[in-house]
Amino acid sequence: MPKALIVYASRTNNTQRIAEFIAEGLRMAGSEVDLKKAGDIAKPEDLQGYDAYLLGSATYHGEMMASMKQVLFLAEKAGLEGKCGGSFGSYGWSGEAPQRIYDTMKHIFKMNMGGDCLRLKSAALEGGVVMAQTYGKDIARLVG
Repeated sequence: MPKALIVYASRTNNTQRIAEFIAEGLRMAGSEVDLKKAGDIAKPEDLQGYDAYLLGSATYHGEMMASMKQVLFLAEKAGLEGKCGGSFGSYGWSGEAPQRIYDTMKHIFKMNMGGDCLRLKSAALEGGVVMAQTYGKDIARLVG
């Protein structure tokens, strides 16, 4: 059974809810999932041992949250090249964080990224639950 790690940084719990729905989609597609807050990742070894990685952050003042930046610094040392990945996040106005995470995973870490990043204002709005679950299912298919 493929194993996925979802790491998120959330200010108002919107990104956390998106992460939870992505986890549901992964589980529906037969993957095992570990869901962690960005602050729970303290060393590169905390990121090892997974087939897929999904990293998410809220966009705050046009940036990803500081705890997700720290996860990305650790991930650079974790040897994720060729692993499957995805990025996601919530936003109020601009929503840059998920795309910046995605670009880092694809171009710096050389990961096999699924589709595009998932950006939602809230998982509760206009089909957000289904979109997040579908994103999880798509990543699960990418892992095989």
